[in-house]
Amino acid sequence: MSSNPEKRIQELHLTLPPAPKPVAVYKTAVKYGNLLFVSGHGPLKADKSMITGRLGKDMDFDQGKEAARQVGLAILATVRDVLGSLDKVKRLLKTYGMVNCTDNFLDHPKVINGFSELMKDVFGEDAGVGARSAVGHNSLPGNIAVEIECIFEVE
Repeated sequence: MSSNPEKRIQELHLTLPPAPKPVAVYKTAVKYGNLLFVSGHGPLKADKSMITGRLGKDMDFDQGKEAARQVGLAILATVRDVLGSLDKVKRLLKTYGMVNCTDNFLDHPKVINGFSELMKDVFGEDAGVGARSAVGHNSLPGNIAVEIECIFEVE
């Protein structure tokens, strides 16, 4: 496997959406020293629409996992936009994943795997897998299915 994330994006035939713009008063990412703090991102698609719905009500597990993967693509777009290249990422340090779900939905970690598996595919086993939390929420902004924020170590 290539250790070059930009090359991996091409090899995996991934299409990144346009880098999202803030929807309130915040920056989508802030670089501080060798850390990049990425704000909460939703499942932004290439056509600029969002994947919406609640797991356990409007969406099933597979749709939720796909939404988490789509969040990953949106985060990659932001990271590339801020750093100029994904090759400047040294590793993913921390992920906080939020799942819009009903009270009886219990597979939050497996949904957020949609994001985590993408990061592992792009950055590799060591650099793409970090510490993580996955929690359920009774609502998320705009009824988005998943929201994820993370911290990367960067050049």
